[in-house]
Amino acid sequence: MRKRAEAFSVFESQTTSFNEASPQQVMSMSDKIDGKWKTWNPVIGCLHVCSYCWAKRFALERLSNTEKYKAGFAPKLAENDLCKRFRNQFVFVSDMGDLFGEWVPKEWILRVIEATRNSPSSDFLFLTKNPSRYEEFVHLFQKNIVLGATIETNRSYDFSKAPPVAERAKAMIDLKYGRKFISIEPIMDFDLGIFAGWIEEIAPIRVAVGYDNWSNCLPEPSLSKTLKLIKRLEEFTCVNRRTLRQACSR
Repeated sequence: MRKRAEAFSVFESQTTSFNEASPQQVMSMSDKIDGKWKTWNPVIGCLHVCSYCWAKRFALERLSNTEKYKAGFAPKLAENDLCKRFRNQFVFVSDMGDLFGEWVPKEWILRVIEATRNSPSSDFLFLTKNPSRYEEFVHLFQKNIVLGATIETNRSYDFSKAPPVAERAKAMIDLKYGRKFISIEPIMDFDLGIFAGWIEEIAPIRVAVGYDNWSNCLPEPSLSKTLKLIKRLEEFTCVNRRTLRQACSR
């Protein structure tokens, strides 16, 4: 344990001067993000208790007999996954959990960040509903890291114990980092001017927009309203169109 602590001390002292993404870096990442994504789950589980969480359902219903998910959706560090290497891929980190949840030990996060350095030709997307925690580690992120946040709407809906969407937006606006990503999935009804204004202030290099895929019957905007949002977002960033359909009837 002492040797590991010393290693992390050295690792944390290695700061990066990366604050902005060069056009060449953005183009390189865009080529990968437009292709097929790879998922990597060195940390799993989440305590946000989102009522529409597909990952928890997947873990409990389809993966419950596997060694990795035998404890269900409880937070866990998957030690063996830290050894994985990737080559020229866009890797979504911990889509089966929230790596930056308040319950996640700092050591776990440091080990995941350290592991990304073993695959310098690939880009890694971190996605969280607790983006204020990025500040604690921002000096450690190298140029192949994309920092993302899920912000489904600008309105206050009671579907989750995650930080309120306004807090998430402010954290991402305040974050001084050149490669930011926003996921508007699953999209919920919103106020166009306010919501688009938040995203523009965040200044992400990419936004993903999509409807719920799991029949949760959320308070969704009409498809025409979503298309207006996408059109507005495309004035200042790139948009990935995910599942787009007519709104659920409540």
